[in-house]
Amino acid sequence: MNFFSKIFKSEPKLESISLSVFRADIHSHLIPGIDDGSPNMETSVKLVKKFVDLGYKKIVTTPHVMCDYYQNTPDKILGGLNDLREELQKKNIKIDISAAAEYNLDDGLQALIDKKEILTFGDNHVLFELPFMQEPRNLQEVIFNFQMAGYKPILAHPERYTYWYDTFERYDELRARGVLLQMNLLSLTGHYSPQTRKVAEKMVDANLVDAVGTDCHRIEHLMQLEDNLNLKYIHKLAEKEDLFNKKL
Repeated sequence: MNFFSKIFKSEPKLESISLSVFRADIHSHLIPGIDDGSPNMETSVKLVKKFVDLGYKKIVTTPHVMCDYYQNTPDKILGGLNDLREELQKKNIKIDISAAAEYNLDDGLQALIDKKEILTFGDNHVLFELPFMQEPRNLQEVIFNFQMAGYKPILAHPERYTYWYDTFERYDELRARGVLLQMNLLSLTGHYSPQTRKVAEKMVDANLVDAVGTDCHRIEHLMQLEDNLNLKYIHKLAEKEDLFNKKL
């Protein structure tokens, strides 16, 4: 048995909860064929059906926007959303589904902000992510520019950025600047790494989580989440009344 297995072996298991307690999912990749999420309409329908079965009432799906890889425009994303909605209606799958995007903080993001070509949800909220290798030098500038343009930034999966693991106060600093922090529920299952799980749990204990998401790319993500709905830290998040998801 390795070190991390010993850490999590004795974690108490509770009764499985329904994800209806979170009401809305704000991070997923369900529009067919436009990023590394669902590859086709059949898969998209299957994924949405699973969201319904898990208890979600609303989905804001967020395809990647990356200047070098996924050059998704609002028209392309919303067109894909309309196609998906039509198919769900044909299949009589009823759920409130809309779309925004997960914007990568890359060389193309500032131009999108300047042109106001940003898809938002909630009260002009925008989901964005960072590179995984190192913190961008212009992070604070981009946050400021988002806000000056009237957007309210939500940072995707901050628990996965390993360059902050030894500078935990960065999470407090971001929130002090008005950035909401969105945790992936799968981080609490050990899906990404034992270290990410440990950081995610520490964030929950420190009340540093403003929103949660599945970050669903494939059915296996939802199945793994379903198998872990008895975890203590998922229960702790479910009990958090001021989660952003519950207000959508």
